[in-house]
Amino acid sequence: MQQLVVAKSRPLTGSITISGSKNGTLPLLAAAMLVEGESIIENVPDIHDVGTMIQMLQSLGIKCTFLGPGVLKIDATEIRASQAPYHLVRRMRGSFYVAGPLLGRLGEAYVPLPGGCVIGSRPVNFHIRGFKALGTHVEEKYGIMRAEAPAGLHGCRIYLDPRWRSVGATINVMLAATLAEGTTIIENSSCEPEVVACIEFLRQCGADITGAGSNTLTVRGVKKLHGTRFASIPDRMEAGTFMYAVAITGGDVVLHNVRPDHMTMVIERLREAGAHIETGENELRIISSSDRPRPVDMTTAPYPGFPTDLQPAHGILAARATGKSVIEETIFDARYNYTDELARMGADIRIAGEVAIINGVPKLTGAPVEATDVRAAAALVLAGLSAEGQTVIEGAEFLDRGYENFEAKLRRVGAPMVRRGRDNGKELLCLA
Repeated sequence: MQQLVVAKSRPLTGSITISGSKNGTLPLLAAAMLVEGESIIENVPDIHDVGTMIQMLQSLGIKCTFLGPGVLKIDATEIRASQAPYHLVRRMRGSFYVAGPLLGRLGEAYVPLPGGCVIGSRPVNFHIRGFKALGTHVEEKYGIMRAEAPAGLHGCRIYLDPRWRSVGATINVMLAATLAEGTTIIENSSCEPEVVACIEFLRQCGADITGAGSNTLTVRGVKKLHGTRFASIPDRMEAGTFMYAVAITGGDVVLHNVRPDHMTMVIERLREAGAHIETGENELRIISSSDRPRPVDMTTAPYPGFPTDLQPAHGILAARATGKSVIEETIFDARYNYTDELARMGADIRIAGEVAIINGVPKLTGAPVEATDVRAAAALVLAGLSAEGQTVIEGAEFLDRGYENFEAKLRRVGAPMVRRGRDNGKELLCLA
């Protein structure tokens, strides 16, 4: 494991360019599997999860070549295997996205079941129900989903659970239906920007899909897709993380390559907390005083609601606020994993089921803490930037799964931190 040593920060100033979306790029790579030819994806972030997905495609016989920084060519003319390697699916749940394209192209998919994860149970039963509705015979045995459609896939009406409007199930079922016979209607589908971007890519490739941005998608199957050039959307979770960093520590930072229209709920909550936010077409400026933020209640919900991925960052803001905040987590049952570590730093937090009651304190104190996932790691960095003394975060490598150059970007605007290997104490990055 690697450690990140974080010191109390002065107000942050400067600018940051936001990278391509992790959650938006992974579906694009899976969707490119449906194209019998070459696709070029731009704005691809250099993060571990994208690297894992590229390895997954290559294991299936698909050629992946970087033409330059962030520009990836995918040649899926031939897919030579229909079985996904267990070690890659185990490493990243997003690898399960290959199931839909494999069914669409080959009529069969053998993909290990990813199981749960540290932020809570995320079963793939919604994906499997959708595959079955399309005419696939599915058997779950020895931890592997064995799906076969010898007669081909056929359009139908599919109902997803309206409580979650699953992003993963929406994308996987849509990918399988794109080359199916007839029309598929997906009710209670996700309308997240990452889903909309995937639809836009598929439509540029010749797919017939309507209803993007709504809760009902209509997919009319086509015989074949052609290649295209497409840019992944900016990462709204990265942008949100840096916005919370400014709101918590104070400062004046401009974010470039950002889509403010994707972040309406986050912007509203931060304005309630006292931050001043100016938005442009592709940039955003956040100005915050060094005074403590105001308390803000928040409930996570599918888009356009507040994103669960930014709930930990909001929890750090609440821990430093001038009063009591109530947070309700409705998506993942173990998203509060970071709160025990935050309490070690002096936060006043009480968890009751899905609800966290956080009484803001005058100061946090640096302490040794441990990150359990990508967003928890980022949130603990924000806590360390606002705490007295030094905070040592175990599990810094989690950041590399979802953020491109996370520490370098923060150091550029004045945040003091250094990464080092735990075994030999060697510094991997230098303090600003």
